[in-house]
Amino acid sequence: MKKMYFALAAFLMTAVAFSQGTVTGTIIDGDSNSPLPGASIVVKGTTNGTSADFDGNFTINVSDASGSLVISYIGFISKTVTYTSEGSLGSIILQPNAEELEGVVVTGIMDIAKDRETPVAVSTIRASEIQEKLGSQELPEILKSTPSVYATKSGGGFGDGRVNVRGFDSPNIAIMVNGIPVNDMENGFVYWSNWAGLSDVTTAMQVQRGLGSSKLAISSVGGTINIVTKSTEQEKGGAVTLGGGNDGYLKTNVSYNTGKLDNGFAASILLGRTAGDGYINGTEFEGYNYFIGLGYEPNEKHNFQFILTGAPQVHNQRTTSFFNVAELSDYIEYGKKYNYNDGTLNGEEFGWRKNFYHKPIVSLNWDWEINEKSTLSSSVYASFGRGGGTGDIGVGPSFGFASSSRYRNPENGQVDYELISRFNGGEAVTFYDGRDYQLSPNGDGEYITTSFGDGLARRASMNSHNWYGAIVNLHTDVSENFSYDFGIDLRTYKGIHYRRMDNLLGADGYVDGDDINNPDHVIRASDTIESDFSSILNVFKSIDNEEKIDYYNDGIVNWLGAFGQVEYKNEIISAFLQGGVSQQGFKRIDYFNYLDSDPAQETDWENILGGNIKGGLNANIDEENNVFVNAGYYSKQPKFDAIFLNFLNDLNPDYRNEKIFGVEAGYGLNLGDFRAKLNIYRTSWKDRFVNVEVETITGDEGFANISGVQQIHKGIEIEADYRASDVVQFKGMISLGDWEYSGNVNGVAFDDSQNVIDDDVNLFLDGVKVGDAAQFTSNLEMVVRPLEGLKLSANLFTASKLYASILAEDFDEPDHNGSLRLPTYNLVDAGAYYKFKLAGSNEISLAFNVNNVFDKEYIAESLTNTFASPGDDTYEGISTSNKAFFGFGRTWNVSIRYNF
Repeated sequence: MKKMYFALAAFLMTAVAFSQGTVTGTIIDGDSNSPLPGASIVVKGTTNGTSADFDGNFTINVSDASGSLVISYIGFISKTVTYTSEGSLGSIILQPNAEELEGVVVTGIMDIAKDRETPVAVSTIRASEIQEKLGSQELPEILKSTPSVYATKSGGGFGDGRVNVRGFDSPNIAIMVNGIPVNDMENGFVYWSNWAGLSDVTTAMQVQRGLGSSKLAISSVGGTINIVTKSTEQEKGGAVTLGGGNDGYLKTNVSYNTGKLDNGFAASILLGRTAGDGYINGTEFEGYNYFIGLGYEPNEKHNFQFILTGAPQVHNQRTTSFFNVAELSDYIEYGKKYNYNDGTLNGEEFGWRKNFYHKPIVSLNWDWEINEKSTLSSSVYASFGRGGGTGDIGVGPSFGFASSSRYRNPENGQVDYELISRFNGGEAVTFYDGRDYQLSPNGDGEYITTSFGDGLARRASMNSHNWYGAIVNLHTDVSENFSYDFGIDLRTYKGIHYRRMDNLLGADGYVDGDDINNPDHVIRASDTIESDFSSILNVFKSIDNEEKIDYYNDGIVNWLGAFGQVEYKNEIISAFLQGGVSQQGFKRIDYFNYLDSDPAQETDWENILGGNIKGGLNANIDEENNVFVNAGYYSKQPKFDAIFLNFLNDLNPDYRNEKIFGVEAGYGLNLGDFRAKLNIYRTSWKDRFVNVEVETITGDEGFANISGVQQIHKGIEIEADYRASDVVQFKGMISLGDWEYSGNVNGVAFDDSQNVIDDDVNLFLDGVKVGDAAQFTSNLEMVVRPLEGLKLSANLFTASKLYASILAEDFDEPDHNGSLRLPTYNLVDAGAYYKFKLAGSNEISLAFNVNNVFDKEYIAESLTNTFASPGDDTYEGISTSNKAFFGFGRTWNVSIRYNF
C-alpha cells in the first residue's frame, strides 16, 4: 500500500507541474543485481518525485532540460545522478549500506560495520538471501559462503548446528542479537537450538572476522556475528509462508505488520511451527517460534522498541557425548544416517538423547536524540532459559555400560529399550551377548536401579538460567569529522544446574546417593518429569519441588563493563580507537557436595578484571580502491570452570586471564561490475586453560589443571563478485588458514583429595594443528536471471585441511603423530527462486533448494584423533575406530510465500 501511495502522490505532483519531458531508468541492487521495487526518485531541490515499480523501473516528468535525480532506498547508499535530456538513464546501481539495514531495531548499540569505512573484515548476509537459500538448513550454515567460516550440523538434530570463525568455536566468537550479547556467561557457548526461529525474523546477519567493531569488551577472538531482527517500523502488510522438504519436514509461518500509525505506534507479530522426522534416524523434532514487536515514536527525538522473541523446541539427537558416539565402522555397517541412540519404546520413537529448551528474550530499546550532536541509545533486556538434554544413567547388568553391544540389536544397530525395560522390571531376559540377566528386588520386593549398580534409566541434565542486562551508549558528534562514544554494559546471570529423572524404563524407582544432605534418596515414577513442551513453556515455574539427582549447583556471574570510542572520518580517511574494561564476578553454590550447614556450600565472590584496546584505519584511495588496517589486544577473563575446579567449590590458585593480540590488513576493489576484497590476519591466543585427565604409572588417577596453552591463527581471505551481464553473476571466496598450537606446557596433577600425584605433567603441543574446522575453504557461486523475477543459482563448496577435534591429553608424549587430517570434500548446492506480482502490492515467491546435489558422502568432523595402524580397517585412509560424524547427504526444501 505504501508503494501505491508513493505512486499516487508522484502522479498528482507531476500532473500539475509544467512538464517538458520524461526521464526513465531502472534501479538495481548492486549486491544481488536484482530490481529494487519502491526505490524513491526525486528531482533534486524539488518535491517532484516518484517510486520504482515491481521491476525497478521508473518514469518521472521533469520541467528542466537538465538536472539531477536523488535515488534512495532504505538499506542502501543514496545516489545522485544527472540527466541532460529526456530519455533513459539505463540501470542505476545502489550499493547496500550496512549502517542503514532495513528494520534495524536500534542503531546506537549494534556496531554494524560499513563498507569502505569501518576498518574490519566483514561479510553481510541479507534477509532476501536467507529467504531464498536457507531452506531446511540451520541458520549458521548460511554463513559457509563467507571466508574462514566452517559450519556443520554436528549431532545432526534440529538446531544442533555449530559454527567456527577463523578456527575459533562459539565461546570465542561474540554472537549478538540486536546488539545484545547472547553467549552463555559461564562457558561462552551458543546453542543454536535455543534460537531455532531466529531465521524467520532476521533482517541481516553480519560476520565481522577478527576483533570486530563492537565497542563492548566481549570475547570476539575469532569474530563477531551480528544478527539484526525485524523491527516494528515496517510498512503495513503481512506474509504467509509454507515450506516442506525431505524426511517429513514441514514449516509454516504467518506474520503481520501494522506499519507506523498516525499516533506513532506500530506493531509486528510472527508465529511459526517447524516439525519433521529428521534426516538422521531417530531425530524427530518439533519447534515453535514467536516474535512480538511494539514500537512507539512520539516525536522526532524519541523512539521506543519493545521486542519479545522465543523458540521452544524439542528434538531427538544423534548424541554428541564423547563416550556414546558411533564409530565409523558402525556407519559403514548401518548407513550414514545411523543413530547410536535410536530405538523404540512402547511402539514409539525413543532414544537416550533428547534436547528440550525454551529461551525467550525480551528487550526494551530507547533512542533519544538529545540535540543535534548527541544521541543516547539504551537497551535493557532479560532472558530466561529453561531446559536441557537427556541421556543414560546407571550401568547395565554385570557393570556393563549403556553403550555396550549387549543392548543393541546387531541386525539394525538399534538400542532395544523394550528389553532394558523388561530387565528393569525384574523379568529374566536374554541380552544380545547371549547371556541371561535378571535384576534382583530389594527387601520390599521393588526393582530399584542406581547409578552404580544394575539397571539403566534416562535422566535429564538441566541447564537453566536467569539473565538480566542493560547497555547504554552516548554518541556525540564533536564536529563534522570527530565523534566519541561512551557507555556501560551491565549484566547479571544465574545458571541453574541439576539432573532429574526423565524415564525409569520399567523400574519401580531409582536410588541417588550423591546428595550429602539427602543420602539414599529414592526417586519414584511419580517424581519423574517427561522432557517435553509442558516442562519448558512456563519459564517462571519454580523448580523447588523437582526431585534432583547426581548434582545440583548454581553458577552466578556478574558483569560490570564500561567502554569508550573516538572516531574520525572524512571523505578519505576513517579511523577509530576503542577501549573497554570489565569486571566479572564469579560465585558458585553447591547444594549436593556440601552440607547445608557448611559455609563452604557457597563461595565468596571471585572478581577478575579484564579489558581490551583496539583501533583501526581505513583509507579510500579513490572511488575504486580502499585499504584498511586494525590491531587490538584483549585481556579476557577465564571461563567459569577454570575458576572453580573439578565441579566443586575449589578455587583454582593459578587462574589467569587469556591474552589475545590480533592484527589485520585488507584491501578493497570496486569497479562496479567487479568487486573484490583481500584480507590477511594473525591472532595470538595465550594463557588458555585446559583440564586433563591423568593416570600415573602406579595407577593413580586425577586431573591436571594447566594454564599457558597458546594458539597462533593466521591466514588469507579473498572475496569477489563479478556481474558478467544483466543475466549472469559470479560470487566466490577462498580462505586459507594456518592454525596451530605454539609451545609446550606443563602442570601439576592432583587426585580427588587434592593430593599431588604427578608434579610434572607435560603436554607436547608445539606445532600441533588446531582441529574441528577446515583451514581451507572455498565457494564459487553462479547466479543466472534468465527471466523477469526468476533467479537460478548453483555453488561449489570445498573444505580441506580439516583436522579432528583433539584432546590436550592426547599429546602427553613427545613422539606423536599430531592432528588427524580428515579427507577433503566438495559439495554442490543448487536453488531456484521465483517471484511474481499480484494485484496491488501483493506478491508470491517460490523457493526450491537442493543441498549436496550429488549426495556426496563425507566426514564433517571427528571427535577422536586415532591414526590407523598396519592391518586396521580404514575409510578413505581414516581408522574406522574413530568416532566421527558423516555430513548430511542430499536434502531438499521447497517453500511458497505470499506477501500482502
